[in-house]
Amino acid sequence: MNFFAFLVHLAGFMAPAVVVGLILWLAPQWSSQGRVARWSRAIDLTVLLVMGVGVLLAGLVFFGRDGKMATYAALVLVQGTLAWWMRRR
Repeated sequence: MNFFAFLVHLAGFMAPAVVVGLILWLAPQWSSQGRVARWSRAIDLTVLLVMGVGVLLAGLVFFGRDGKMATYAALVLVQGTLAWWMRRR
């Protein structure tokens, strides 16, 4: 596998965490209530993405392969809970 193929595989592996993290990061900014967060926007997004990729890596190690629905369910649960926790008062 050459370096370009490795980057494509890595991007495909991280894509679910990035998409869910971006949706959870942007959704409160579109609401009529305004933005209430613990940290700055960049830190919020970074924490969501790092935790999301961590969940995907844990699923890869635990199941021995990528793409299990249980891993994606855990990804949504962890990132959703984290986004809620970061925005509560």
